[in-house]
Amino acid sequence: MSTDTVNDPRALTIENVERVLDELRPYLMADGGNVEIVEIDGPTVKVRLQGACGSCPSSTMTLKMGIERKLREAIPEVNEVVQVL
Repeated sequence: MSTDTVNDPRALTIENVERVLDELRPYLMADGGNVEIVEIDGPTVKVRLQGACGSCPSSTMTLKMGIERKLREAIPEVNEVVQVL
């Protein structure tokens, strides 16, 4: 991995995904939830919704329209965000 990739905020790395998720966490926590990265599998980021977010009927909308959209904007290499249980 080159130094450019390590320092590039748009590269698909655990650190960069965490940075983007940190921007979203206050909103999730306000509703009693949170999100954690399970793994990055190629262009797919696998996450686990926690707390109230895990059982919320709107969790799919939160995942796709919130988390996935924000990650794809910040890190173009992200193709999809999927929830694992």
